Amino acid sequence: MNHLPQAWGRPRDDIYGAYNPSYLSSTAPTQHTQQPIVTGTSVLAVKFRDGVVIAADNLASYGSLARFTDVKRLRPFNTRAIIGVGGDVSDMQYLDRMLLSLDISEHYASSGHALHAQNLHTYLAKVMYKRRSDVNPLWNAILVAGLDGDDRPFLSSVDLLGTTFSAPTLATGYGAHLAQPLLRKLVEDEAAVKDVTREAAVEAVRGAMKVLFYRDARSMDRYSLAVVTKEGGVELSEEERLEGQSWAFAETIRGYGTQVV
Repeated sequence: MNHLPQAWGRPRDDIYGAYNPSYLSSTAPTQHTQQPIVTGTSVLAVKFRDGVVIAADNLASYGSLARFTDVKRLRPFNTRAIIGVGGDVSDMQYLDRMLLSLDISEHYASSGHALHAQNLHTYLAKVMYKRRSDVNPLWNAILVAGLDGDDRPFLSSVDLLGTTFSAPTLATGYGAHLAQPLLRKLVEDEAAVKDVTREAAVEAVRGAMKVLFYRDARSMDRYSLAVVTKEGGVELSEEERLEGQSWAFAETIRGYGTQVV
């Protein structure tokens, strides 16, 4: 008797002949990801006069389930650039490996020049557009923050279509709707960047992260926050927590569940 697992439930070969597995072969076309499964939500960033502040929470959601609570979505590239990634976590890991390979290649190069944030953004924009053109996009929205070739604050985004955009404040995901108005109160345009201090920028980002935790069902109260400056390089803290939460406003919300008005 054949006890091999692949034979369980099949007729005996010695009586009925060898099993024909040809029906298992598939001639269907190659399939690509149609929608992301495990995802991260908003990434926020704002420029200030000496650099850039960027933040993202540490949650990766499996659909609507808060499945993974220790996923770091801010990835330093070197001392002058960091990326924040929203969207599909597996595609983020692929990008992480790609950038690690690029960083190693740059360190072995003998040119003596290091890639800055603007170079990194251009590279990622080309990668995302190429994958989109292959009809196999990387399902991510990326913020690139850091310093450009002249050591000025740099902040720009690229999405799964390879579309790029630059502004003094940027946000992905739900943050583009809720956090952007809050950040723009601090920095209305590029001309206002020179008047913004590091402390004010960090405080604005912390406040926006708190609002997102209140209103975004795919967010959590632990997040990563990084500050990029010429003097300090990339200063990354991955264990930030929201403080001073107040849910008093929930009593005034109407329209959900059984309520007595």
